This record gives sequence, C-alpha cells and structure tokens, in this order.
Amino acid sequence: MAQPFGGLLHHPNLWHLHRRSVAGGVAIGLFCGLIPGPLQMISAALLAVLFRVNLPVAAFTTLYTNPLTIVPLYALAYELGKWVSGAHDGAVIARPSLSELHWHNLMSGLWDWLVMLGEPFLIGLPLLALSFSFLGYFAVRVAWRAVVIWKWYRRKHRRRTA
Repeated sequence: MAQPFGGLLHHPNLWHLHRRSVAGGVAIGLFCGLIPGPLQMISAALLAVLFRVNLPVAAFTTLYTNPLTIVPLYALAYELGKWVSGAHDGAVIARPSLSELHWHNLMSGLWDWLVMLGEPFLIGLPLLALSFSFLGYFAVRVAWRAVVIWKWYRRKHRRRTA
C-alpha cells in the first residue's frame, strides 16, 4: 500500500534544525501568516515541503497573526499599498461592522470588507508579506551567525584560561 505523500515528508531539511532550514521556515511562516482566512498553516506546510525547509518552524511562525494583530497588519498593508500605488485620495478605511457579523456570515462579511479595500490592499499585502519574509530570513541568518561566533569566542576564551 503506497503512502499518500511518498517520500516527501522524509527529507531531512523538513525536520532538522540548521541555519538554512530554520531561516527558510521562518520566511515561509512570515509570508503565509498574512494569507487571509484559515489556510495559513496549511499553506506554510505545503510551501515548506515544496522548498524543503523546516516544516514545524514554518507552521509555528504563522502564529504571529492572530485576532489581535491581523487588523493592524492589514491596515499596514493597506497603507503600504496606498503609498506604492499612489492612491492618496484621502479615503478612510471602513471598519467592518462586527456587531452585525455572526458565525454564519463571518467569512462573507470579512471578505466583503477586504474586497472594499481594493487595489491598495491587494498591492500592499503581498509586498508586506515579502518584506516580512526577507527580513525574517536574513534576521535568522545573522542571529544564527552571531550565536556561532559568540560560542567560538567563548570556547577560545575557556581554552586560554584552562
């Protein structure tokens, strides 16, 4: 009987912690964290398998978006898109009427609100996601390198004093 994913989930980069795999997982998690809706972890896992980066790190990193942070992040994406597209028309972001939203119409109500934001949001969201990805990738690489250098220094210092 064949396994559903074959050998895809057996690649060592998906599970081992090393600088390239973790940095790639963070980048994918930061990118997928801004995907609207409940598909963030699923898309992070799929992209982690596709790019062969650390899968648990990618899935966990998507958690930076939550009900408290998603609205400010989307507002930032809207402002970024407005700035990039040159849409400085003075329009104000309409807030969704949360009192009218219920569990049965929550997704359609939020989707209508996102569509109303239009072009600036559709430009700003991918730009913000890519920016977070690049910043996260290079921050992990630099931090990992700094820790390695610090450990080398400590080891060298211990050897001198011993």
